[in-house]
Amino acid sequence: MKQYTFSDMNRSSGEILEAAMIEPVVLTKHGKEKLFVLSARDYHRMRGEPSPTKSYSLHDMPDDVHEELMSGLGAILEPVKDDARDDV
Repeated sequence: MKQYTFSDMNRSSGEILEAAMIEPVVLTKHGKEKLFVLSARDYHRMRGEPSPTKSYSLHDMPDDVHEELMSGLGAILEPVKDDARDDV
């Protein structure tokens, strides 16, 4: 785990936050750990919460996910159907 001081955070916050997106980092003050900075994904995983992103195959997809997928595809394809009708 990378370690930075509070002074480092003032000088290079962008670099430190980018590092925290990859792995948790610790911020120290006077040589003592004071804060941990971690991504939302790591935070939710640490709390034992389910992943906010989940993948399914077409065969094991829950009904509500299937309905949402079909609705989204319909919204995407509808303008294509309307354009095809205009050409007739």
